[in-house]
Amino acid sequence: MAIGLQYRNWYFQGWRARYGFCQSRSSHSNKPPILLIHGFGAAIDHWRGNIPALSENHAVYAIDLLGFGGSEKPPTRYSIYLWVEQVFQFWRKFIGVPMVIIGNSIGSLVAAIAASHHPEMASAVVTISLPDIDAFNAMVPKLLQPLERAVKAIVSALLVKPLFHLVRQPFIIRLVLNGIVYCDRRRVDDELVEIIAKPARDRQASEAFLRLNRSLNQPNYSPSLTQALSQLQVPLLILWGSRDRLIPPSEGKRLVQYASNATLMYLEGMGHCAHDENPERVNHEILNWLAP
Repeated sequence: MAIGLQYRNWYFQGWRARYGFCQSRSSHSNKPPILLIHGFGAAIDHWRGNIPALSENHAVYAIDLLGFGGSEKPPTRYSIYLWVEQVFQFWRKFIGVPMVIIGNSIGSLVAAIAASHHPEMASAVVTISLPDIDAFNAMVPKLLQPLERAVKAIVSALLVKPLFHLVRQPFIIRLVLNGIVYCDRRRVDDELVEIIAKPARDRQASEAFLRLNRSLNQPNYSPSLTQALSQLQVPLLILWGSRDRLIPPSEGKRLVQYASNATLMYLEGMGHCAHDENPERVNHEILNWLAP
């Protein structure tokens, strides 16, 4: 469990969703609250190394996106639209003032689009390894995209559930984290493996994983990221591990051009989850950037 965080449940569109919060430890702080949004397959506790530092002068909230972590994993159609609406409804219910939205991986995509679509709720956005779904889809020639989706749908129907039961095993999770996601293997500890493995043991997890994969292959899974960035009205900090093996770090140089008030910073020697791999460095960069 993340240090100092209180965990609660609320209901979004009838589904149970988990969140955590802690008040600022400074009684005189007037700094905006912070909302943390995890990446694919992760959960609130993936911010274990960030919450203590961020909550020194900010109230901190963190949510489990529907389908992940301690939130319900219903057999629904998952999309960035769904998670953006979850973020917006959470903000309306619990926060209600402009906040800093910080996300990692798919959570950073949700953060950027949520801030663009609902400018009243954001004072700033921080993304850590920001995926552009349109850019990935554009790698496949347009004429072949329907065929590609059909093949993926067949593979998904036949293999995803059996594969899920394999990849949720702790030893497989550790292998993937060490081999692909993290550069510093010292951070791949038992706590991290359990953060990822525990939600995957939920009764609904395998069906949700199938639907998550099926949704990813749909053409309207996400709004346009580049359009959202061009319409973003608040400062944006794009952080990227220089050794990210899941999303090419060169994407940062392309995406930063779309936002008028954006800063790009590469984090030397870090991978896809820089916030957990080297939380001290990431905390420093975020707080320094937020400082007036």
